[in-house]
Amino acid sequence: MEDDLLSCLTRQVKEEVLENYLTQRRVVEMQLEDLKAQAEEVRSLAQQVGKRITRLGYLMIHPEMVSRLVALLKIPSPSFWRDCLDKPFSRGVRFIKVSAFTGKSKYRKLLLESYRRLQEWMAHYQDAMADFELECRALNLNIQGFHNNFDLLTILNFLKNLDVCALEQKHFLGGNFSADEIMSVEKKLYIHPVDPKEFQLPEPLELPAYPLVSQDLGRLAEEIFRRYQHQIKKLLK
Repeated sequence: MEDDLLSCLTRQVKEEVLENYLTQRRVVEMQLEDLKAQAEEVRSLAQQVGKRITRLGYLMIHPEMVSRLVALLKIPSPSFWRDCLDKPFSRGVRFIKVSAFTGKSKYRKLLLESYRRLQEWMAHYQDAMADFELECRALNLNIQGFHNNFDLLTILNFLKNLDVCALEQKHFLGGNFSADEIMSVEKKLYIHPVDPKEFQLPEPLELPAYPLVSQDLGRLAEEIFRRYQHQIKKLLK
């Protein structure tokens, strides 16, 4: 009878360990799903920032001027941001209203304001990426703690012989498995740490500060207006 009691208690303890394992695993998996959703939000923000770069490319009028802008802003090529410069401008951004006495002054103000707004959006993106990377590190600590708290091989061996957990077994393992398959199943159940790079989010651009680049941008605007005055006047209508 003592053996039966000991066996019953042992089984109960194992069931509690398994229940804790399944609960904690679900928590980690939910955190992974939340992280994936956050990554998509950051990706969407990158698209919005990219539209502000596309607007600058549109204002350059000519590919030669686009290349001048790339050199001035130190935009790496190839990169997501460099590709944005060549995309068609669909005006999916807030309209910039500027006023001036001459077309040249108006165009110059438009170009400078476009860059200022790009900087603001890039700063938001930098903050979003920093938050995302912090979440990745926090989740990796949780994953490490999860693996430290549970011996997966012990869990697998107990799960294999526990009828009351058939549903969980089917969910995690896909049905019955032999002893020879335990190691491969362990690899299947192992939760790998997340690497922010695996989400392939664009690295934020380190744009030159507005006071440092505004004069050069102004001179570029004047040169573009002088060379492509006809196209710019159409653009400003």
